[in-house]
Formats: sequence, C-alpha cells, structure tokens
Amino acid sequence: MSTRGKAGLRERVPLGGSASPSVELSWYGISEIGRRRETNQDSFVTLPPLFAVADGMGGHSAGEIASAAAVRRLAELGGATRISDGDIEEALGDAVDDIELEAGESELGAGTTATGVVLGDDPEQPSWRVFNIGDSRVYQYFDGELTQLTVDHSVVQHLLDTGAITEEEAEYHPHANVITRAVGFNEPPVPDFSSVALIPGQRLLICSDGLTKELTDAGIEHFLRTGESAEGAAHALVQHALDNAGRDNITVIVIEVHRFIESQAVDGAAPESGAAAAGPVGMEHADADDTLEVPKV
Repeated sequence: MSTRGKAGLRERVPLGGSASPSVELSWYGISEIGRRRETNQDSFVTLPPLFAVADGMGGHSAGEIASAAAVRRLAELGGATRISDGDIEEALGDAVDDIELEAGESELGAGTTATGVVLGDDPEQPSWRVFNIGDSRVYQYFDGELTQLTVDHSVVQHLLDTGAITEEEAEYHPHANVITRAVGFNEPPVPDFSSVALIPGQRLLICSDGLTKELTDAGIEHFLRTGESAEGAAHALVQHALDNAGRDNITVIVIEVHRFIESQAVDGAAPESGAAAAGPVGMEHADADDTLEVPKV
C-alpha cells in the first residue's frame, strides 16, 4: 500500500491561479486490508486538485508495486493550477515504465486500475474531470441521488452492455474479477474521461472494487447521505464492507463540496460567495486476484 497526501477539513482550493475564486472542500481517504487478504495492494492519492485510487494486481508483490507506481506518478501533478487529460495520460504512461522496471518478470504480470477526479480550473464553469482505467469507480451523491460516474472496464460490464447477462447474474459471475483495461502489462494506458458539475452540497466517492463487492448502490447511497462528514462517511463505508465479508482490500476517498469563495480582495480577505449553486448530478489504501483479460489473467 502507498498513500500520498493527507486528509483535508474545509480547505480552500483555487479554481485556477492563486488569485482566482476557490472552493472549500473536505476530503478523507482510508484503506483496509480486508478479512481475507495477506497484503494490501491498493494505493491512493489526495493532493488537490487531484484525488485517485489505484487497485493493484499481479503475483506476489507485483500489484502493490503497480498501484504505488500509479499513485506516485499521479501525485507529481498535485498542487498544479491546471491538470489536463494529457497530463494524466502522461503520468500513467510513466507509471507503466516504472512498473516494468520495478516489478520485473512475473508469471501474471503487474498492473493496476487508476480512477479519480481532478478539479477543473475554469471558475466560470466549476467542474470535476473524471478519469478511469479498470473497475475502480467514482460515484456522486447529490440532492438525494447516487450516480455512478464511471463505467467499468471489465468482462462483466461488457456482458451487461450487450445484454448477455442480467444485473442479478453479474453479481455472481465467475469472471467478476476480470478487467479489460489496466495501467501496466507494457501496454499504453487508455483512460476514459468525462466531466461533472462542481456543486456545493455534493459528495464524491472514489473506491476500489473491494467496496462495491460488499455494498449495493443503496448501501453506498445511505452512508454517503447519513455520514456527518467526509471522514465519517468514509469510515462507515469501509466498516460496513468489512462487516459484510471484507473479501478484498477496501479503499475509499470521500470528498465533500462546501461552498465557493470569491477571489481574494486586495487586503487578502476572502469574502464568502452566495447561496449554493443549483445543478445536476460529496486515509489510506487495491487487489491481488483481480485479473485482466488480455494480457491480464
């Protein structure tokens, strides 16, 4: 397991340069080894404007090496005033090279998921940029509704998309751990990107599949809704996943959006913005038995 960054409580993060308007955020990351694993191969980074989870896979310590490499390279983008899609792709490409050097030869190879969000830098249209490779996920909870913002790169998701299996059959499918895209295995990383509005009152969840194996969407929605804080929601999610079996490493980051803050005045004061905008849809460590279809086994 590797972690970069720290928890944040009502911290101001600029939407662009230091003199730009900012947003007040709280965030908390936590990772547990689970009930049945000997090692924790998850890693995560919480360095605004970037937050991400990596769930490693491969024989022996290869998965831990892979997730640590992805998080280390993504962490190099922390603190930047602007992070582009190309920056993320380049960081993950560098991680592939690192994995090849550090993991060495392995019968199963070494790879990792890489899923997260980046705070947009346009104060006129505040947004999150969501990126994803593999089956770790990003969810949004806002105005009583939970929305999954990423689409799994997995055999089961493909079967669902083509109508070959039902949602109920997907729960127990024998290829539930087989993913079709990863960072590693000497292949160029190919993340999906999307955008979602940044809205006061919003909570985001970034998680490895150790959480979604144990909690339904209804359960995830419940704990994001009832958690008194980002930290409280994160602990509740992980604890209930452990209570439900904890078959895998479990990693979550919960982010809560509090309010927008106008740009700094000349004397350094930062007046609060008005009411929350209306709009659409709020620490510690990924997994050894996940498998990539090709080249992941």
